[in-house]
This record gives sequence, structure tokens and C-alpha cells, in this order.
Amino acid sequence: MTEARLAGTLSLVDGRGVVHVEDVYATEIDDVWSALTDPKRLARWLVEVAGELRLGGVFDARFTSGWEGSGRIDVCEPPFRLLATMNAGLDDETVIEAVLSVEVAGTRLVIEERGLPTEDLPGHGAGWQAHLEDLATYLSGGEPGAWHARWLELMPAYEELAPSVSPS
Repeated sequence: MTEARLAGTLSLVDGRGVVHVEDVYATEIDDVWSALTDPKRLARWLVEVAGELRLGGVFDARFTSGWEGSGRIDVCEPPFRLLATMNAGLDDETVIEAVLSVEVAGTRLVIEERGLPTEDLPGHGAGWQAHLEDLATYLSGGEPGAWHARWLELMPAYEELAPSVSPS
């Protein structure tokens, strides 16, 4: 196994966990935005959704990681920002935000998931990095690989980050 290049960080805000991951994709911002918001494209690398992917819309989601739940689009500013509340009003409510920006090399995508239990941070950090790697494969015309195997490879590195997490 090669050493994992970490694309993410873990932190705490108000006692809840935050996963921050980012990468740059060698494609136009509209292509990345479409991969985040078109249900057919989303299903190829991240999540199957059913419902309304528009501002105020609600949807059901089944991620490649196995997580299933509902979501609501709270912010939709094409092609720069998307914010969704997952499992709104429930004990496991989290907020996922995607922010895109244009760079010389292509498009930077920053994803943060906020509101996580601290014990779940390593798993979510490894998971989001695996998802972003799947996006890179998909955008370059490939088929994403075995998500769970990559998650297992990344877990030790994210578990090492967890003890260093301190409140903001």
C-alpha cells in the first residue's frame, strides 16, 4: 500500500465534527457543477437521488458508501455554491456544502460536511476523499473503482488526524 495523499482535514466547531476536502479538476466549472447537480451524473460517482434538486427542493439519497437518507437544498448558486441539509431535524442532521471556483488548472471543488459526531470524523474524511477521487476518475472518462476498498486504505491516515482535532 502506498502512503495516502490526504485531501481533507478534520476539525470541531461547537462540539460537532467538520470534514473539509478539496481538489482541483482539469475541466470547466460548468462540467463540475453538472456532475454535482445532474441526477444521472451524480449516480455515476456519488449518490442516487430522487426528488427535486432545486432551491428548497427535497430529495431522497443513497450514497455509494451505503448511507441513505433525505435532504433539502438550502442554497443553490450555480455554478459556485450548493448547500444541502441532510436528515433535517433528526439527531444525525448534517450540512453538506460544495463550493466551486475557477483556477488556471481547472476547477477547485471544496466540500465540507458539518455537524458530525466526533467519532464519525475519520470515516467521513476517508469517505469524502474517496468520493472526490471517484469524481476525478468520472470526469476524466473512467469508471470509479471499488469505493469501499479505497475507504479502507484511507482510514488509517484519517484516524491519525482525529486525535489532533481540537475545538475551534
